[in-house]
Amino acid sequence: MREKIDINTWIRKDHFNFFNSFTEPFFGVTVEVDCTSTYQEAKQKEQSFFLLYLYKSLQAANAVEPFRYRIIDGQVWKYDQVHASATINRPNGTFGFGYIDFNDEFNKFLAGAEKEIQQVQNTSGLIPSSSGENVIHYSALPWLDFKSLSHARNFSYQDSCPKISFGKVKDLGGRKIMTISIHVSHALMDGFHVSQFVAQYQSLLNKEIKDLITA
Repeated sequence: MREKIDINTWIRKDHFNFFNSFTEPFFGVTVEVDCTSTYQEAKQKEQSFFLLYLYKSLQAANAVEPFRYRIIDGQVWKYDQVHASATINRPNGTFGFGYIDFNDEFNKFLAGAEKEIQQVQNTSGLIPSSSGENVIHYSALPWLDFKSLSHARNFSYQDSCPKISFGKVKDLGGRKIMTISIHVSHALMDGFHVSQFVAQYQSLLNKEIKDLITA
């Protein structure tokens, strides 16, 4: 479900009109998060670390309203929920785009994610799954401890979906630290909202998932 935002009465009307006219309205930041608790949770319960931190990032994104805004035909829409369009790596070094539904119940999310990953890994195409506008574009580069990141963009195609990329987990002072790149449309949100997402995500990374079933 989605709801149209009345731009004329929107508190960010001027900001939207200003940045939406840009050829490149996206801005990005790179931050580090402490994922020690989630990393230990994955090891102890023999679950996928990637799916644990992906799930928690979707929880955080859905909790920060501007991450659910999208621009469609010049109008701003607010979705009830956003999901993941994620790059799924294959053993042969290629990847495909997978569509993973978010579900508040982790085990339902996990079942759908594992099914989608298996489907993508059993194909050879780039886009075996399709998705709508209510997604976040995710990618993981577990081999690189990057300090910044840019994205390939087709400027003739209007895109307002946030893009979140996860880097290599490194050991620092006995903690597990992971770099995250976050790119969002400045027409829809500002640095304040990105900081809300990061704070929410860090809080969730520090907590165990209540309905996580041991493998």
